Amino acid sequence: MIETQTTQPTQATRTSQPKPAQPAQAPKTPTAPETPTAPTAKAIPLDMGSRLRDPLPGTPPAAGPGAESGLAAAVEKVLRQHLRDRVDQAARIDSVFAEEVAGRLADFVLRGGKRLRAGFVWWGWRVGGGTADGPQADAALQLGAALELLQGCALIHDDVMDESPIRRGAPAVHAGFAELHAHARMRGSSASFGTAAAVLCGDLALSWADDLMTVTALSCVQGMRVHQEWQAMRTELVAGQYLDMHAQANRSSEVAQAVRIAGLKSALYTVERPLALGAALAGADEATTSALRSAGRCAGIAFQLRDDLLGVFGDPAITGKPSGDDLRDGKPTYLRAAAVQLAKSTGDHHAVRALTREPRPTPLSDTELAALRDAIERTGARAAVEDKIGRLVELGIRHLNSVRCEPHIVPALTRLIERAAGTPAAETAGDAPQPEAKAPHAAPRPSGVEEPALAHARTPSGTEGPVRTTDQSAPPTPGHRATPPIGGRE
Repeated sequence: MIETQTTQPTQATRTSQPKPAQPAQAPKTPTAPETPTAPTAKAIPLDMGSRLRDPLPGTPPAAGPGAESGLAAAVEKVLRQHLRDRVDQAARIDSVFAEEVAGRLADFVLRGGKRLRAGFVWWGWRVGGGTADGPQADAALQLGAALELLQGCALIHDDVMDESPIRRGAPAVHAGFAELHAHARMRGSSASFGTAAAVLCGDLALSWADDLMTVTALSCVQGMRVHQEWQAMRTELVAGQYLDMHAQANRSSEVAQAVRIAGLKSALYTVERPLALGAALAGADEATTSALRSAGRCAGIAFQLRDDLLGVFGDPAITGKPSGDDLRDGKPTYLRAAAVQLAKSTGDHHAVRALTREPRPTPLSDTELAALRDAIERTGARAAVEDKIGRLVELGIRHLNSVRCEPHIVPALTRLIERAAGTPAAETAGDAPQPEAKAPHAAPRPSGVEEPALAHARTPSGTEGPVRTTDQSAPPTPGHRATPPIGGRE
């Protein structure tokens, strides 16, 4: 059973450089031959596809029933086999393509990530009545693996759009391609080559994700429901990415717009749709699916708000991304929009000017970043966002408590939501907290917080219904302890 297997490996374990070890024994299937090892790139000391041959890291025993501990390893096994098959197929097409694109993509997908979306698919499946083992449970794992490939596409393209040089503690895919071009002394611009190659690499990840989802959907009774959820999710993700770019170009600092972007780009794609995918696969009834959607919307927005905080206050050594890029680029995040609104309401003109200045192509200096962090803290926005995250998580859990399923399932899903949102309950897992957030006494709450632009969700059938993402709890309490960096940032 998945829920009683070994505990999930930490991100540090997954992203560490592979040590010399005995070759992994690939799962044997009649149609999945061993992938021939692609030759090492001559110009760069990279071993494309090397992670396909590494054994999965060992982990200690699970704590008991309901532990989602073995899930990451199970998804990793499915993902690795699918990537092995795809790289093998690429090698039969062309060795250069297999080495430089397919192998690089496989390494990127296996290099890290929290496998949150796969986890939400699994627990949506379990809440919807799915079993912990058997052929249909395997289908849930395959859907989770497909989501991880879709996430690979999103991250590769996102780094291209944002011109981010680092991802998961290593050069972003476009930066790696640019380095390959430069070392090989190819003609033309290394940056342009890197961008174009990364777009293709992201497209390949999307193709592989669709391949795995399609095979899974065709093999199950609820395949049409699964496909409808997947189809909607892909379009919502692109819409969120475009609105993010559009708002950045328009220098938007509206709270409602920031919430809408967070909903489309992250909340739906990270939590709500994965939960609904699992529920659809299980053939869950309307009441259960609706409760999961509402819980997922709350948890997904909380996840994005945590990501906003980590983008400004997170430790790059932990997040794997540079700190301050969102501020440098003028990203229309909820944190920034709330800070601007609160600064205007209190007459803090210095903070308004600092947070609404023109984006620039060069990184912020440590002094500049410290000044912007101080401005955000001074307005009370950091404490307000922390408070909002906590209330969203609480509301999401209340939605979960309305469903009927095996006793250990809702607590397990609750722990995954808390982990994704980085709420204080997750500190019991041993994660180190970030420095305490400072805020003035009785910081005002930004308007627009209680009425997200995504107050209604359109279901795959086309009907509309309310998806509660807010409550009327008390204003944020100043001086909230900042939560550990386990949510957001992938």
